[in-house]
Amino acid sequence: MKLSRLLLFVVASSFNVLAMPKTEIEHLLNYVSSTHCRYERNGDMHSGQEAVEHIKKKYDYYDEEIETAEDFIEYSATKSTLSGAHYKIHCQGQAPTTSRVWLLAELTRYRKSRD
Repeated sequence: MKLSRLLLFVVASSFNVLAMPKTEIEHLLNYVSSTHCRYERNGDMHSGQEAVEHIKKKYDYYDEEIETAEDFIEYSATKSTLSGAHYKIHCQGQAPTTSRVWLLAELTRYRKSRD
């Protein structure tokens, strides 16, 4: 009986660990989609919704390499695959920042809010 409870706990924990990155990635996609900041990609400015459409395409392409929310940021939302130029975020009243820094800061906030 104890062994079956232990196995159930291990299986349940495994599903929770696997679900965590997907939940974090969905949060980041929603964060980008709902932002009032502008997303600069290769010199062109985009709304959050436009940025998410592009990021999702890259996410689908790199899906097998992505195991964590940090992987998602690095592969899908950091820089242009073609030009190598880093994406920038322009928020009113703030200096532009890279999307990597902006998204990692939000990921940190999100994780702290879940503790």
